[in-house]
Amino acid sequence: MDNEQRTVLITGCSSGLGLETAVELAGRGWQVVASMRDPARRAALDARTREAGLDPLDVVQLDVTDAESAQRGVKEALELTGGRLDALVSNAGTASGGAFEETDEEEWRRVLDTNLFGAMRLTQLVLPVLREQRSGRLVLVSSDSARYGNPGLSLYCASKWALEGWAESLAYEVEPFGVGVVLVEPGNYDTAIWTTTPRTTPPGSPYAGLLRTVERFLEEEHLPRSRDPREVARAVARALTARRPAFRVQVGPDARIAAGLGKLPYRVSSAAVRRLTGLHRWKP
Repeated sequence: MDNEQRTVLITGCSSGLGLETAVELAGRGWQVVASMRDPARRAALDARTREAGLDPLDVVQLDVTDAESAQRGVKEALELTGGRLDALVSNAGTASGGAFEETDEEEWRRVLDTNLFGAMRLTQLVLPVLREQRSGRLVLVSSDSARYGNPGLSLYCASKWALEGWAESLAYEVEPFGVGVVLVEPGNYDTAIWTTTPRTTPPGSPYAGLLRTVERFLEEEHLPRSRDPREVARAVARALTARRPAFRVQVGPDARIAAGLGKLPYRVSSAAVRRLTGLHRWKP
């Protein structure tokens, strides 16, 4: 890229990885358009930009699950950037806890609409600009959960596996137009996604013991080892500026382990997952 200020639209910037990525890129001189469902929740972003010695960022209202909101948000972002966009970071995400049998279609749609269709929706809106420019990069924030199944998190895993299959196919289509695609796969990072995840366990559930076992692992082993989300923000920045970035970028030790698990025969990887989550000791 030349010496012009680079421009980026980032989704899901009210907290977590999106917030930190917005601050990281702004600190590196990018013009950042930070989007969020409710701009009234921008206080945490403003606090972090002040802490970093930066001016307040441009914030647009954008709900990735709402087609009209997405269109308005992208239009407003392009007005702020003078019609040019060098990158989109699709970060907005959600999760859902519970045994699949006890979830309903409304919950399936909620998770998939945010994690998969939301990224697809934003990508389709910005692609005409990137394609016309013959340049640009699409960074899709995936997860180490795209590499192996996880008990109690089937909807989240399904959304991330689907995201990766779609992204790999998309990459072939847009590459001839100078547009690159990168999947960033974070491991265990300190964000609000797990503490705010809806959990479904109906009274008398036959899965209650299994889910308690998994949740105990999450609370006692997984969450206390959560790492600084600024590591992911720096990885996104590298993916945007590298001349030839990897297609899949694992961030953190958990993600690297997951990438290895994903290459193993299911019998081996599933035994590791059962042991890691404590399920090897549980029976109904």
